[in-house]
Amino acid sequence: MTLSTVMPATTGPTPQQAAVCIIGGPYVMLQGLRLDIPEGSKRLLVFVALRGGRVDRRHTAATLWPNSDEERAAGNLRSALWRLKGAGISVLSADKSTLTLLPGTEVDVISLCEWAARLIAGKAQPADLECPPSPEAFDLLPGWYDDWVIFERERVRQRLLHALEALSRHHVHSCRWAEAVEIAMTAVSIEPLRESAQRVLVEAHLAERNVTEARRCIRRYRSLVRAELGVEPSAEFLAMAREDATTNRTGRPADPRPPSFG
Repeated sequence: MTLSTVMPATTGPTPQQAAVCIIGGPYVMLQGLRLDIPEGSKRLLVFVALRGGRVDRRHTAATLWPNSDEERAAGNLRSALWRLKGAGISVLSADKSTLTLLPGTEVDVISLCEWAARLIAGKAQPADLECPPSPEAFDLLPGWYDDWVIFERERVRQRLLHALEALSRHHVHSCRWAEAVEIAMTAVSIEPLRESAQRVLVEAHLAERNVTEARRCIRRYRSLVRAELGVEPSAEFLAMAREDATTNRTGRPADPRPPSFG
């Protein structure tokens, strides 16, 4: 299985819906057509979309134009709204106090975070298990350095990494060894220093009885954190592939305790 470049199958918009696409963008899909967002309006639309589709107007202006006084920031916001409308992107409604995404407007990052939440909670649907996110989803809006963007980028990245770990464990539980290993390797490639990602990779190898592969992963990770951080992995991690940790009393691979999925 390879990483999909599309959203999980249960979350995609229909051709009639408007969709704010932040991953690989931002841009807007409307009635099956891609619309480029005017440069001066991108941050406004993304801010509203990532903040749940409803924001305070004055707070938004102050956040997006922090170096302007209140009157100038409000004027910049009005200009951004005007440019959106001029580009045929009518997905925001505005009154004197709030900005709101129109009902039914999809936001790819929000849908993806909902997918991740179902996996983490053990409530994934069958379609959620077949379509991991594209690598672009783990580095939202590259080149944007606003404080609020950095926060959202890291929040989404952490949630998706937890989801990949949960997905790998689910595949272990379902005896889908190859998929479990590949998903875990994806998490490791995104954040090599993350011990929890390394742990699910070792669990997948052990579940398939590939003890040599598991020990190789442990040695490699130990060398990495020593070199990069000057620390040792946890004792629990280092013990995972010892003989007494790889089998239980029946001689079968130890249960990596995957989450229960409905």
